[in-house]
Amino acid sequence: MILLQVAQIARLFGADVLFQNIQMEIDSHARIGLVGRNGAGKSTLLKIIAGLEEPDRGTISKNKQATLSYLAQDTGLISDKTVWEEMLDAFSSVRKMEARMREVELAISQISPSDSNYARLLKEYDQLQHEFAEKNGYGYENEIRSVLHGFQFDASFYDKAIATLSGGQKTRLALAKLLLQKPDILILDEPTNHLDIPTLSWLESYLQGYSGALLIVSHDRYFLDKVVNEVYEISRHKMRHYKGNYSRYLTMKAEQLTSEMKAYEKQQDQIAKLEDFVARNLVRASTTKRAQSRRKQLEKMDRLDRPQGDEKSAHFLFAIEKPSGNIVLQVEDGAIGYDAQHVLAEPIQLDIRKTEAVALVGPNGIGKSTLLKSIIHQLPFIRGKEQLGTNVTIGYYDQGQADLHSNKTILQELWDEHPTTPEVEIRNVLGGFLFSGQDVEKTIPLLSGGEKARVALAKLAMNQENFLILDEPTNHLDIDNKEVLENALIDYEGTLLFVSHDRYFINRVATKVVELSENGTRVYLGDYDYYLEKKQEERELQALLQDEQEEEVNPSAGKQSFQLSKEQQKQLRQARRKVEQIENQLAKLEDDIANYQTQMADPDILDDHVQLQKLNQQLEEAQEAQMTLLEEWEQESLILESLEE
Repeated sequence: MILLQVAQIARLFGADVLFQNIQMEIDSHARIGLVGRNGAGKSTLLKIIAGLEEPDRGTISKNKQATLSYLAQDTGLISDKTVWEEMLDAFSSVRKMEARMREVELAISQISPSDSNYARLLKEYDQLQHEFAEKNGYGYENEIRSVLHGFQFDASFYDKAIATLSGGQKTRLALAKLLLQKPDILILDEPTNHLDIPTLSWLESYLQGYSGALLIVSHDRYFLDKVVNEVYEISRHKMRHYKGNYSRYLTMKAEQLTSEMKAYEKQQDQIAKLEDFVARNLVRASTTKRAQSRRKQLEKMDRLDRPQGDEKSAHFLFAIEKPSGNIVLQVEDGAIGYDAQHVLAEPIQLDIRKTEAVALVGPNGIGKSTLLKSIIHQLPFIRGKEQLGTNVTIGYYDQGQADLHSNKTILQELWDEHPTTPEVEIRNVLGGFLFSGQDVEKTIPLLSGGEKARVALAKLAMNQENFLILDEPTNHLDIDNKEVLENALIDYEGTLLFVSHDRYFINRVATKVVELSENGTRVYLGDYDYYLEKKQEERELQALLQDEQEEEVNPSAGKQSFQLSKEQQKQLRQARRKVEQIENQLAKLEDDIANYQTQMADPDILDDHVQLQKLNQQLEEAQEAQMTLLEEWEQESLILESLEE
């Protein structure tokens, strides 16, 4: 069922067009990712769809019964209530129903079955009970606890006033409340900002099972791959639709560009031949008529525009002035924190060698940025110390861009640190980071987060150090510029140590993952996916060891547990196969639905009412089957989730 339609939407700023002719459909189980460059108009479009802004042209049609909620990026929850009280508000209708049930129960207990109101009260109570159960009335408090736990809020936060919490905590609570409210259409603008990797993984799993429709703007490609199954791209004022997750979108986009380029080149070749024939034969009596025919053919031809590839991206490299020795950094038995009584993590062991790319991961607040600052001497180690290797020179990227000067222009920011470098070379470097012409005269305070990030990276590139320490380098960068940064770091001949929550980025760049916890560091010799595999193996091994310990204490219980485990494994395999079968059937139905819709848009079929009616019937049957399968998929997914816990 279609919940919302966007038709021919446009946003104009005087004569300038931000976007136009925007079309979109959101059905009841949509999983849509909206992508595009910073400044392309993604957030503006979300606000228009959410009804917060009016379009300059076009219309938004929403199902009157459908509920819609929108969360802007970095929006914190503003409330004078406690965390628990605010989350309970998400179930206000359920709690009113619960209160009415208590009233009816009391009324029933106080009157005789022969009373004329008795039957009416019983009927009302049955209806209330049924609706209360459907809306998870008996389990909503557990649901609140589950969602708060997913966002890293334990019971100690429940009674805290929201006004006393940090900005990041308020942002997570705003998203938590929206998830608990379960609107039919949930619109999220950069929901992954400020979430650590464990929270991101939990949110992905939650959204995969979300009952309503999702429309999401995110620069987190790993997140998009896990959550969405269709992508709308805003580029050059227009929008295109692609079926599949983010990786599939990239493949389809490349294939589409190749196909369009071939069609364009083929037509250009045809035009050249026709024009050549006309030029050679128009004045010759024997071939004039054929030349005139070719000229008419040229005049009537619907000429294709040359396909435009990707919009202009940054292009840069990180060079090194001189190589380091083989040993780059060693830390033995390190401890980091605020003071000896408040240690965040220890013992920290690091052994980083030349050309390694080391990703430092761990939950928010564990001290990842603190460790980087201890290595570069901005903060002291509480215990232990770092030892740099021969000829090691450090370049540091601060996620807050604290090293940028607020009173300087972009050009001055680089030139003051490299006064002997000719201005033209500085401008060439800045051009590689998309600052050209008068852009370089902008002062730092006037820049957006993405522009400040590019200035900081430009400074880093100019310094040519052989050991780069990067704290969240992809923050504020759009997807295209993230990919440019990734490629530059992959080609970098020096050594990398970086903190990032961008798992796609870690996968592409890292050769080693170091996990930081309160118990110190653990090393995993591979990318992020390898790290996940090893963590899963560790959990399974831990569970096996626990079973063995239980068996030693109680052999009969151990044998019983083993048999139960075998049965659970069998059920788990069956559940996974069932879910996979349903997903395959859904994929085929999606292709069929897209095919029917394409055929129905064909001008020839639009004039053939019999064929159009037949296709419409097939489309409705496919959509009905899709709805049935989606309900079955949700049920089986819940079973699978319970077995995997």
